[in-house]
Amino acid sequence: MINLEYPVGATPLDPDEMEGLLLSHITSRGELDRWEQDNIIEAIEWLEKKKPIDLLNEQFIKKLHASMFSNVWKWAGKLRRSDKTLGGSWHQVPMRLRNLFDDTQLWIDLENETHDDIAIRFHHRLVSIHPFPNGNGRHARLMTDLLLENVLGSKRFTWGSEDLSIKGNARKRYIKALQEADNLNYEPLMQFVRI
Repeated sequence: MINLEYPVGATPLDPDEMEGLLLSHITSRGELDRWEQDNIIEAIEWLEKKKPIDLLNEQFIKKLHASMFSNVWKWAGKLRRSDKTLGGSWHQVPMRLRNLFDDTQLWIDLENETHDDIAIRFHHRLVSIHPFPNGNGRHARLMTDLLLENVLGSKRFTWGSEDLSIKGNARKRYIKALQEADNLNYEPLMQFVRI
């Protein structure tokens, strides 16, 4: 049985989701993190070759999540089917994603906001929807970087210039900045992503 200690702000997996682990030899959070990171590196290599621009749709976000986690989890690329501490009812996820994609396209078309403002709002909303059982923060950060680079023609965010998947000060600042964005104060998140 795997012993998972979740970092601050991480979404715990329910027992059914834990049964989706494809690698029976994993026994610790550190081993799981390493396998997931190796899978994410493969996804990034795929993205570098593909350079996708048609991102704002459910099909793409599911394909991206699958490419990031399919070597580790059976449910990779599938929308969550359980409620979490974030994201509201799982039944609402598809509708909330469609609304996010439509809103983001409108922000882009109107050209009233900076690219960073659009990306910050997109990122915050995607994290708050929490579409997948796990990996939502990593997925949302990569989606945001793809939006910035491939659609908006801007530089990727630095995300505090530290690994946010581990416990530490940067992760705490990131979570706090997301909580501030919940109250429509995007400035801490904006400052964090461009450190």
